Amino acid sequence: MYLNNVTLTGFLGGDADTRTTQNNTNFTAFSLATKDSWKDRETGEWASRTEWHRAVVFGRLTAFASTLKKGDHVQIQGQLRTREYVKDEAKKTVTEIRVTSILKLDRSYQQPAAAQEVA
Repeated sequence: MYLNNVTLTGFLGGDADTRTTQNNTNFTAFSLATKDSWKDRETGEWASRTEWHRAVVFGRLTAFASTLKKGDHVQIQGQLRTREYVKDEAKKTVTEIRVTSILKLDRSYQQPAAAQEVA
């Protein structure tokens, strides 16, 4: 059995951006920040690290994803995808989360404000 499933909860780093591929397919992309905090063993001080993730949405979920704004608190589910492209004659590799579900959370961490899922 193989499993490629990712769940992340974090905040958007910027407004979602909707574009069209070369094949005329609409998609929405956004960056999601997750944070990890820990207490340093030596100093006793709290430390943290922010990780940035690129999320890409296709299909019917694109309309909902396009409404997301900088600072929105969301939980996403999807699969990791790695793709390659050429820019300025250099081969680039990017790993993205291909989103299949978005849960928009309110800032107070209470009940979800809205939920959308790919059928």
